[in-house]
Amino acid sequence: MASPDHVLVLDKDGVQLTVEDSVATVTLTNPAKRNAQSPALWRALAEAGRALPGSVRVVVLRGEGQSFSAGLDRQAFTPEGFDGEPSFIDLARGSDAELDAVIAEYQEAFTWWRRNDIISIAAVQGHAIGAGFQLALACDLRVVAEDVQFAMRETSLGLVPDLTGTHPLVSLVGYARALEICATGRFVHAAEAERTGLANLVVPVAELGGAVQDLTSALLAAPRDAVVETKALLRGASGRTYEDQRTAERAAQARRLRDLAGIAD
Repeated sequence: MASPDHVLVLDKDGVQLTVEDSVATVTLTNPAKRNAQSPALWRALAEAGRALPGSVRVVVLRGEGQSFSAGLDRQAFTPEGFDGEPSFIDLARGSDAELDAVIAEYQEAFTWWRRNDIISIAAVQGHAIGAGFQLALACDLRVVAEDVQFAMRETSLGLVPDLTGTHPLVSLVGYARALEICATGRFVHAAEAERTGLANLVVPVAELGGAVQDLTSALLAAPRDAVVETKALLRGASGRTYEDQRTAERAAQARRLRDLAGIAD
């Protein structure tokens, strides 16, 4: 239930979206199954992104219960699949174009978290496995509890990580470590996550909510437009040369100075 200060915007298929002023909270609400993921949940996550009010600056992603998300619901691999959904076995029988379109639709649940107009924070406790790991990686920042267990298990199942997690994983930990994590499927615990950059902050389990609140407050302290421009600069930096990044910095700063001076471009 949302508190009186929170507006409930969405509550369906294991996903709840609430908004309070400039902060939105997306909660995975199936703790009995450790927030296992399904196509219906992915559609709900994509809908949550589309439903964000323009006033939102920070989005917090959390999971109810002891686990953030234990990954893909194994029912997907059974012949019957999910009610009203094609099973993965049925999907595999489709054409390349059909399969590509379905996976692209699934990926939409993972893409909107890095929009320049918001900063997203994953609050991660317990298991974040496979699709759960990739959902945490979809966010800009990760605050994790000391009991966190990240793992990329897709390769162990004969699959590949296909829910947008490979790019941020390589960006954060480098190619060699990313390959080793994915190919072995091993657990990455809190100390390694913090050391390698997967986690921005590690805190005791009981302090996870408070740490996320503190970070949210700090992110809201700066003017919105300056944060948006800075995020855009940083996101594009890896794809630019040093000189191109200098040019982008100058252009962004010119926009900010004109805006502060009240001078239209």
